[in-house]
Amino acid sequence: MLPIRLKDIPYQPDSAPLFAALRDLPDAIWLDSGKPRSLQGCFDIISASPDSLIETRGQQSTIIDSDGSRTSAEDPFLLVKQLLEPMLDVGEIPEAPFIGGLLGYFGYDLGRYLVDIPNTAETVADLPDMRIGRYLWSLVVNHQARRSQLFFHPLCPKDLEADICQRLAKEPELKLEQEPVDNPFKLKTPFVPTLSQETYRKSIGAVKDYIASGDCYQTNFTQHLSAEYEGDLWHAYLALREATPAPYAAFWQWPDQAILSISPERFIKTDIENDQITVETKPIKGTILRGETVEEDQENAIQLVNSSKDRAENLMIVDLLRNDIGRNCEPGSIRVPELFSLESFPNVHHLVSTVTGVLRSDRSIIDLLRDSFPGGSITGAPKKRAMEIIEELEPVRRSVYCGSIGYISASNRMDTNIAIRTMVADGTHIHCWGGGGIVADSEADAEFEESMNKIRALLNCLEAL
Repeated sequence: MLPIRLKDIPYQPDSAPLFAALRDLPDAIWLDSGKPRSLQGCFDIISASPDSLIETRGQQSTIIDSDGSRTSAEDPFLLVKQLLEPMLDVGEIPEAPFIGGLLGYFGYDLGRYLVDIPNTAETVADLPDMRIGRYLWSLVVNHQARRSQLFFHPLCPKDLEADICQRLAKEPELKLEQEPVDNPFKLKTPFVPTLSQETYRKSIGAVKDYIASGDCYQTNFTQHLSAEYEGDLWHAYLALREATPAPYAAFWQWPDQAILSISPERFIKTDIENDQITVETKPIKGTILRGETVEEDQENAIQLVNSSKDRAENLMIVDLLRNDIGRNCEPGSIRVPELFSLESFPNVHHLVSTVTGVLRSDRSIIDLLRDSFPGGSITGAPKKRAMEIIEELEPVRRSVYCGSIGYISASNRMDTNIAIRTMVADGTHIHCWGGGGIVADSEADAEFEESMNKIRALLNCLEAL
């Protein structure tokens, strides 16, 4: 067992300058807590220069490493497990969430590998269904402890380690450049919805008909918008995180493609307590706009907490997730320590519940992720039928949106988001989706407005650049 190499660097409350010093490296990625403006979140995780990548499209995966590239039709989650295994024989570092391991995303459309549904929706953003890199080092900023540390896995090349240390030692306190941006981001066209509002209403009616006939209890229905853009997506991301900071945000750019996620929702987190792997998932169901005055804001929050519709919607998904994580957890270990808690963000209030468990000793955290994917809060219940209805009524595929972005550490820790409030860029267009859970008493116009409230701040932010 070889030790992880550690190095402390000066702490600063905003990690953006740290990422700016590293972002020109291949596949630089930032899992962003939204600090210092976000009320939630604790850790920022930054890394770059993975030694291997897996890209999955449909039933085929491409593995890219120092030996070149090869294709495989194996289960993508099995390939992910195989990629991580050589990194696992390292010592434990308490309270370090990511000491090297896997970073990337599992897109919503990867769910087609796991759930047999039709393939009728059009592809509008040609990103891989899954893109995962193996990263041999990490920069972890712990905002609660006000500490920043570099972790270098024993497999990390010494020349890469030296380059990282040199970049971060240039100035005692790094700052974002104040000079004018060489290639500023701007939209060439406004965001345009794929669905008309009238078609949206008809789709909500169709979902309610399925609910009335007993096909499902709830279906998450989303609408898609896109715009042409030009310029540097990094500067677009900086504007988005300033406008709507969120605890499970992420930025990852590679040639011609990028993810800009401002997600408020955790999917699955694992930790280690008393030699057991603990599991936590925190579904969001229930949303209301923030008020313009303190009084209106309080009234809206109270209205959401007391909404029987939103509480019922939340409870359905809590039950689904209890079942999902229970497939890999110890019998009797599933708990719901928080039900219908209020969490507030710059643009909306949410109802959030927490479900926990203890992972079985014969199961891995990747088994847990696979058997719970895609997240129930963005499919509906029952999951398979809800996904079939989504495929029938949503004209375009969701891509990364409603999938999961996050890390799987060599220490058996994991944290992934639900990729909502997430934009993807394909080189010419930037895509955005907004949606919500539809239940028997949903009203189409109210659901349309709620779906737009969730993303309006993002759209307005980019349109103002």
